[in-house]
Amino acid sequence: MAEPVRAMTDARPGPPHRCDIRVYFEDTDAGGVVYHAAYLRFAERARTEMMREFGKSHAEMIAETGTIFTVRRCSIEFLRPARLDDLIRIETSIADIGAATMDVEQNFLRDGERIAHLEVQLACMNGNGRATRIPAIVRDALDERRRRTRNTS
Repeated sequence: MAEPVRAMTDARPGPPHRCDIRVYFEDTDAGGVVYHAAYLRFAERARTEMMREFGKSHAEMIAETGTIFTVRRCSIEFLRPARLDDLIRIETSIADIGAATMDVEQNFLRDGERIAHLEVQLACMNGNGRATRIPAIVRDALDERRRRTRNTS
């Protein structure tokens, strides 16, 4: 991943967000192995659930701020194949938050074993498709989650 920008929030990470996803037939190739593009859909679902847990769903972010996160860069390493009917746990961690970007790491696990690793940089975009600062209400939700995490550990 590219060199991260200086973090604008507390750099101490909390535990990763966890999202379980079952592999369905539609996610696989003819041999029952998860098609590579399905990992991108799984990762997007996990990031969406993470944002919802933080208190700002994508729909709320759009309605309240006119902004949305889009994928700027993505890298994925496949370590072991996922297969039909597997239950995959996706652990999502925020690696860094810049003024207009957020770097995220996602690990895909099956029975506790890492089978894939994804690094993605998300850019905050306005309605005109231009990069813009991450809105304060979204940044505050991320900061609040980190504060809650520290208080429970």
